[in-house]
Amino acid sequence: MAETAYGGQPGGAHGPDGHGEERRNFLKIMTGAVGAVGAGAVIWSFGAFLGPTAEAERDGSYEIDLAPIAKDSGVVVRWRGQPVFIRHLTDKQVSAVAATPMKDLIDPQPVDARVKAGHHQWVVVVGVCPDVGCMPIGTTGGDRGPYDGWICPCDGSAFDAVGRVRRGPATRNLAVPPYRFVNDTVLRLG
Repeated sequence: MAETAYGGQPGGAHGPDGHGEERRNFLKIMTGAVGAVGAGAVIWSFGAFLGPTAEAERDGSYEIDLAPIAKDSGVVVRWRGQPVFIRHLTDKQVSAVAATPMKDLIDPQPVDARVKAGHHQWVVVVGVCPDVGCMPIGTTGGDRGPYDGWICPCDGSAFDAVGRVRRGPATRNLAVPPYRFVNDTVLRLG
């Protein structure tokens, strides 16, 4: 068989019939699909790891070990079918939210009503935007918006570091679920 100017056999992978590009596109799609399935499996298993046990689901309570959560970071856990954001604030973040004038808030609420006494560095809020029901972003890094809190990707509402709405269209703060501190490093939801 004679070689072509493409360096291969006529009709081969790089031949003039265009099959090479089709194969390349197919391989790109398949590689992307396999990567997406793999990423989904990792996220699913991580979510299952962070989720409550069957016993916790039955009695409605869930304990979270706070020790591994570094300052200026957070986690998302599932509780009663909803995401709950738990965030460890820095001293600077605690001071900034405490200094916010009530007149600057859409749904005025003092910091003390949103955190537990003696634990102002820990924020616990239900991760559902009260306007459209989307899950705001910013707990585990990424864009925290102009108020160092959360941003709703659906409607653009911005929340501060303790979950108070600072920019609408949302008109209410992120909800605070019932929780208490078992000790300085363990928090109980429910």
